[in-house]
Amino acid sequence: PVRGVWFHVSQPLFVSGGDDYKIKVWNYKLRRCMFNLLGHLDYIRTVQFHHDYPWILSSSDDQTVRIWNWQSRSCIAVMTGHNHYVMCAHFHPKEDLVVSASLDQTVRVWDTSGLREKTVAGASTPGARGGAPDVFGTTDAVVKHVLEGHDRGVNWAAFHPKQNLIASCADDRLIKIWRWDDSKAWEVDTLRGHFGNVSCVIFHPQRDLILSNSEDRTIRVWDLTKRTGIHTYRRENDRFWVITAHQASNLLAVGHDSGMVVFKLDRERPIAQSNASTLFYVQDRQVFSRDMDKAAGSERMLFACRRAANQMTSGMRYLCMNPFNSSTSEANCLIYYDQDGGAYDLLMTADVSRPDKSQTHQGQCQGICFTARNRFAVLSKDGSISIMNLNNENTKKFEAPNGMTPDNIFPGGNNRLVIKGEDKLVLYDLTSRKVINELTMSGGARYCVWSPNFSHVALLSKHAIVLADKNFALLHS
Repeated sequence: PVRGVWFHVSQPLFVSGGDDYKIKVWNYKLRRCMFNLLGHLDYIRTVQFHHDYPWILSSSDDQTVRIWNWQSRSCIAVMTGHNHYVMCAHFHPKEDLVVSASLDQTVRVWDTSGLREKTVAGASTPGARGGAPDVFGTTDAVVKHVLEGHDRGVNWAAFHPKQNLIASCADDRLIKIWRWDDSKAWEVDTLRGHFGNVSCVIFHPQRDLILSNSEDRTIRVWDLTKRTGIHTYRRENDRFWVITAHQASNLLAVGHDSGMVVFKLDRERPIAQSNASTLFYVQDRQVFSRDMDKAAGSERMLFACRRAANQMTSGMRYLCMNPFNSSTSEANCLIYYDQDGGAYDLLMTADVSRPDKSQTHQGQCQGICFTARNRFAVLSKDGSISIMNLNNENTKKFEAPNGMTPDNIFPGGNNRLVIKGEDKLVLYDLTSRKVINELTMSGGARYCVWSPNFSHVALLSKHAIVLADKNFALLHS
């Protein structure tokens, strides 16, 4: 089998290593292997391109870590010291360091600055850093720290992208966090929760999270700051072996016994709504408005939102600005969160230029929307619908019509409400308390978008769009 693969950051190349003891460099545009690097004496576990230098790092069951120059196609360093299979090795994202993990129960940190001086700048000679060359004729990559603390073989170790932290995981079912400086390295904490050998662990590139997976068939997400488990993904029959994160997007990939899964921790769909020429959007847990007819710089912060429940997800699902409020000085906004079983914030300000003077009310709900200038509807978990005023007080409460079980509500116009239940959508008049019309949409509507004057509506499901007039008379689908 091929055990390790890594793409080059800028060239159309990837490198692979496997059980044939060969490192192969491939050009994916030419669709062929360019050359082999030979030297390892046993299975190759991991391979990695350096982000800057023309180097490849490899780890092997021959108990060595090697660095290769892929331009000269030669081995430039053999790092010896582990006395069991080396399960992985990784370059530090910025510094001249390498971390390796081995079944000898240790994690080693190696200093490669001498190798850089010699091979990249073409400066010093072998042995110039003091001390005679070893058996392999190099003293250019030297061990800096040996991290001891695991009771079984260590399967993976990874650097933090910005902090002086290392995460390691082992067959003792533990994940350990280590801190290092120039002179020493020490254990900071241990994360417990896996019930089997922990195969792989990484730091999330953008968030304060640790991700791990294991032969216990789970992927676990940990809060790096609190050092507690946040979430567990389970699989029925497949053991997990490796996990990696895309450096620029929110995507993660994991490999298991029968394939791989690519997934996200949270939605990336921006939370936004437009009213006429004004765009309202959420960024960094704040609600902003922007005039789309003006150049950049017309952004204005309106409200601050509640803190996220954890580092993994924002919890926010949508925002609803009051379309019935025509005032340019005041603003009312509803934000729906899926945390705590469904919740909302009612955010209000009488002066949009003074966000510090805004008011916030909170409550529990399954769905929420404005129905008039000073009213909004709340769908409760029990299926009842309440009409609230802007002091967050209940003014009336009713059950969904025709015995339907609602799972969401949408705006329907002034004093009107669209009630959704599975495949059925009901347009309901709140004043006369009567059903105006019904529409059926297979798969159910996910979004309900009205024209600015509420004369037409577009209902969007996963695979279809339905257009109707203000009384839900079907126009097109």
